[in-house]
Amino acid sequence: KVSEGLREKAWKTYESLSAADGALACNKKKKETWGVCIFIVAIDLDEVTFTFTELLKSINVSVCTFFQFLKEVDVNMDTVSTKVDSTVSRLKKKYDVLFALYHKFERTCGLIYLEQPSSEISAELSSVLVLKNYWITFLLAKGKVLQVEDDLVISFQLLLCVLDYFIKLSPPAMLKEPYKSSVSAGTVNGSARTPRRGQNRSSRTAKQLDTDTKIIEILCKEHDCNLDEVKNVYFTSFIPFLNSAGIIASNGLPEVEVILKQYDELYLKNKDIDARLFLNHDETLQPDVIACSQLERTPLKNNPDEEVNIILPQTPVRAAMNNIQQLIMILNSATDKPSDTLIMYFNNCTVNPKDSILKRVESFDHIFKKKFAEAVGQGWAEIGSQRYKLGVRLYYRVMESMLKSEEERLSVQNFSKLLNDNIFHTSLLACAVEVVMATYGRNASQSDSTSAETDLSFPWILNVFDLKAFDFYKVIESFIRAEPSLTREMIKHLEHCEHRIMESLAWQSGSPLFDLIKQSKEREGQADQPEPTSTLNMPLQHNHTAADLYLSPVKSPKKKASGPPLSATSTPDVQPAVIPQTQKPQKSTSLSLFYKKVYLLAYRRLHTLFLHLLSEHPDLEPLIWTLFQHTLQNEYELMRDRHLDQIMMCSMYGICKVKNVDLRFKIIVSAYKELCNTNQETFKCVLIREEQYDSIIVFYNLVFMQKLKTNILQYASSRPPTLSPIPPIPRSPYQFSNSPRRVPAGNNIYISPLKSPYKFSDGFQSPTKMTPRSRILVSIGESFGTSEKFQKINQMLCNSECQLKRSAEVGAAAPKPLKRLRFDIEGQDEADGSKHLPQESKFQQKLAEMTSTRTRMQKQKQNDGNDTSASEEK
Repeated sequence: KVSEGLREKAWKTYESLSAADGALACNKKKKETWGVCIFIVAIDLDEVTFTFTELLKSINVSVCTFFQFLKEVDVNMDTVSTKVDSTVSRLKKKYDVLFALYHKFERTCGLIYLEQPSSEISAELSSVLVLKNYWITFLLAKGKVLQVEDDLVISFQLLLCVLDYFIKLSPPAMLKEPYKSSVSAGTVNGSARTPRRGQNRSSRTAKQLDTDTKIIEILCKEHDCNLDEVKNVYFTSFIPFLNSAGIIASNGLPEVEVILKQYDELYLKNKDIDARLFLNHDETLQPDVIACSQLERTPLKNNPDEEVNIILPQTPVRAAMNNIQQLIMILNSATDKPSDTLIMYFNNCTVNPKDSILKRVESFDHIFKKKFAEAVGQGWAEIGSQRYKLGVRLYYRVMESMLKSEEERLSVQNFSKLLNDNIFHTSLLACAVEVVMATYGRNASQSDSTSAETDLSFPWILNVFDLKAFDFYKVIESFIRAEPSLTREMIKHLEHCEHRIMESLAWQSGSPLFDLIKQSKEREGQADQPEPTSTLNMPLQHNHTAADLYLSPVKSPKKKASGPPLSATSTPDVQPAVIPQTQKPQKSTSLSLFYKKVYLLAYRRLHTLFLHLLSEHPDLEPLIWTLFQHTLQNEYELMRDRHLDQIMMCSMYGICKVKNVDLRFKIIVSAYKELCNTNQETFKCVLIREEQYDSIIVFYNLVFMQKLKTNILQYASSRPPTLSPIPPIPRSPYQFSNSPRRVPAGNNIYISPLKSPYKFSDGFQSPTKMTPRSRILVSIGESFGTSEKFQKINQMLCNSECQLKRSAEVGAAAPKPLKRLRFDIEGQDEADGSKHLPQESKFQQKLAEMTSTRTRMQKQKQNDGNDTSASEEK
């Protein structure tokens, strides 16, 4: 099926792979390697004359195995182009969605249809035929009406529409309850009907099928799906698809052959995955069981020697539905308009911002609806509008929370400057809508990797709102702090967005970041640097809010960083008027904080890669970091339209080169590919000069080394440059601990993350399982001793927070662990458990005994440690 020219080029690729270093795997898998070479060259030459499934069948490998092998053969950076990478990424995302949906579909059909219906039902309507008919109709609908085929939630909503439509056409004798009763109630005659062209069936018109929503209500309730959204999909997308495809079946189930023919045409046109093979459980579409089990094994809790018994807590579809339900529950109490509290804040402003806020929200409604329809499909405009309205609710909710916090912090109520700032509002609204879009756009991949993004993923939202990434970044941290109900997944997602901005998006040409750096350079008496090196070893503790960042600069260069409370009416970043020569330009808080975060992210990335490659040369890490940090600080133009990791890899290579440590770029990028959230385009497609891109090796030789040659050579001399301080790595403010975390300041209280999965019932979420090792489980609404007990816990938590704040302010080191664990009762230390107060309950006494036991264990462990250290000293 391939041309002679393609075959010749593929053969050259095959020979280069076989001759390359580490090509042992390729030589053992000659047939697979040959297939991969044909695939690579066909995509690069735009000569794909075969389907992806045909290729898999020819070399007898599964989808997962093929993707893994393709990754292995990319031994050189030019073997697999970015064009091939993007094609593979699209195929993988489509496969992940199809795999998740088929297994959900199969289980759902098992809940709807009887395995052995009564004998009066024709053999033509066997469960196998039903599955085939439904699944192929869904595949055809998905391919026809969905432009974004990797959207799991929309695809699932469409699948429910297919199920609803066919259930209504099914004989009740085939169905389980409650579907059987619903179908019987909707028919003119509930008696047994002939399966295909019976008169009773033909009496049901398409209009009757359309208006009867009882089945779809049952399906939505069963799957925790939003009924209004699914009905919207049904009437605006699914019914028009049925009409256009010509398969309206008022006289029975559609003929399988008609649907098969249309899907076959679609499949041959797309040349990708033949999803009909899921029906046969074809080996080419099955996941690698061993790889999947390894993904689901946690490094701390699972022993590899134990028997593998993996129980997935949630399917991708169930997890997506649960996340959506949580978001909707949060926003049920929110409104589409500003609350009375917000109106009060608006009225307190010197210039009332209400009209401009409402006008902005309405304007973006039209813009978002249009952009969403362009991305997903014209029939989905109303779905886009529904999601935007959820975002607006969250926008008003978070804005109110932010203003309350600012009022407490600053003791002012007039936020005229902030509330009339267009960029602040646009960023806050965009962030709220992004949370909604990310909740609905949950990844279907079993590895739950954030690198596999959909077409609607961040930074798509920036283009919709015509917003600069650096401006969007300013609102992220305050947004998370202002909305305590955000799920763990959403917090991780927003942190990922922040990292994307810091590593590349904020450094694109046209970003306000470069204007701020330029202003920083022009400040009188300041060195040519956006953030001095001396601040690197200072903790990242800060109390800056979105108001500070959008209205900065807020401090004079003469003042210390820890100044008085920041004014909510400070001067904006970009000054419209010329600053008088007698007045020194002020330092930008947003720039200073941004650089501190960039340094922290940069060092974390470097440290991770360093451990993979150079753990045997620990003395090199501070040198590499110094060069890396120097480049970001003094040669920041190298970051323009480039990526933070490109500078990191070049810094590592440069230091190893000058220190005569053998570390080739091929080894660096091989290790880099294994890190989290990396993209092969980062090292395959680097800006060299305007409109010209090449590999990272070319970038190092022609750009990086030319710019920093003098600096790099200094590391070979006897007097190397002064080393940059290593930035302290605090616990991320966004991350949750995976295991119980002890509350500081010596209190015997531990915080454990909320367990999942969730089962939604009666509008509330509740964990479906608890761990047997849980020490004390407090359920709100149940009796737990006296109210004073909760007051004591609150008091201890507050005391621990105060202690942490004090230690952060004085820059103290981490507090030493206490020798004893204490649990204070009425101000007395009862850690030894030797005495109890008369008013104590049996539960409290038991708690004290447990504490005593743990204290003795702690002391014993400490004594053992002292004995060991003493013997080592001897």
